[in-house]
Amino acid sequence: MAVSEIVPGKTKIGWIGTGVMGSSMCGHLIDKGFEATIYTRSKDKAKALIEKGATWVDSPKAVAEASDVIFGIVGFPQDVREVFLGENGALAGSKEGNVLVDMTTSEPSLAVEIAEAAKAKGVHSVDAPVSGGDVGAKEARLSIMIGGEKEVVDALNPAWEAMGKTIVHQGPAGAGQHTKMVNQTLISSMMIGVCEALLYGYKAGLDLETVMKSVSTGAAGSWSLSNLGPRIMANNFDPGFFVEHFIKDMGIALAESRRMGLSMPGLALAEQLYQSVKAKGWGREGTHALMLTLAEMSGVDWKNR
Repeated sequence: MAVSEIVPGKTKIGWIGTGVMGSSMCGHLIDKGFEATIYTRSKDKAKALIEKGATWVDSPKAVAEASDVIFGIVGFPQDVREVFLGENGALAGSKEGNVLVDMTTSEPSLAVEIAEAAKAKGVHSVDAPVSGGDVGAKEARLSIMIGGEKEVVDALNPAWEAMGKTIVHQGPAGAGQHTKMVNQTLISSMMIGVCEALLYGYKAGLDLETVMKSVSTGAAGSWSLSNLGPRIMANNFDPGFFVEHFIKDMGIALAESRRMGLSMPGLALAEQLYQSVKAKGWGREGTHALMLTLAEMSGVDWKNR
């Protein structure tokens, strides 16, 4: 089943979900010359894209009916199932030769299910979760981890290049999602380290900005430290990625690890700590809000320090 060339100004794209990252990602495609039809549960969230020239419709099915390639980035696996496989989902509105691209972090098994359902209808499917947060989305330098048929993945290069800088085809359907689980496992323990280190520095009476000059560029350096460390120090816990979505990701990774017979104590600890963050009412804050729970455990009022 051949896939058509993806060309700005010719290929019509659809976009489902315009949250913290989706709005910027779709905006980059529009800026590159792609005509876009979009769907969001709240039309107000699509305002910026509509002002760029996008057309809003009232269902994922209607998006697909007007598009050649349909992208989606939503919240949870149940949302992915609804917008792609539901009665009014994108597959229901797709014609033979269309391409479905799920950029949500979701279950590998669901990516395989979507691919199989799409293939039965003559439709292509790709799973392509991303890493880089709101900053990476805004600056079009996301890491995109892709599962699907190589011919389809390669045909989508103009779209990948509009949104990201690190674009890697990981293997067949589901491979992109498995790679994202590797990514989230790395980040989960890393965020514990970032928060505990800054908490230690504070209690030791150090100037944290001065500390950062020494540690952020050496062996301890990381994206999380350089990008989220300053936000933690400034008490800016706005989401680049929601705590509640991170808990979802860790839950998927833990379920997959159990299926494979793996013991993942570090990931399990991180998941429990983040459950505490959510229980305290910070589920819609950024993942670096882990600091608030860890500080509280040590009797530190971080926001009022």
